[in-house]
Amino acid sequence: MKMVTAIIKPFKLDDVREALAQIGVQGITVTEVKGFGRQKGHTELYRGAEYVVDFLPKLKLELAVDDELVERAIEAIIGEARTGKIGDGKIFVSDLGQAIRIRTGETNSEAL
Repeated sequence: MKMVTAIIKPFKLDDVREALAQIGVQGITVTEVKGFGRQKGHTELYRGAEYVVDFLPKLKLELAVDDELVERAIEAIIGEARTGKIGDGKIFVSDLGQAIRIRTGETNSEAL
């Protein structure tokens, strides 16, 4: 099992969610986050004053998937989240040692 964490632009959420549902991903946790990468934020003009926006709004998606689904999940996220412009986001994949469904006590793949 793997934990796939993706940081994407907020307006891409619905497209990514639909693509993941089509390949069989059943659960996603979405968190509103702020951050910056290489782009280091940007400047905006508000009422004639220029100011720097250091932390840009993003969404953090977390999904626990079986090993067989990892590559397809990554491809689905990239396919739907990519705009070709700076700030499209990142995907991180880490090993998931154990998963437990609290309601039933199912573990690992059955809990997903």
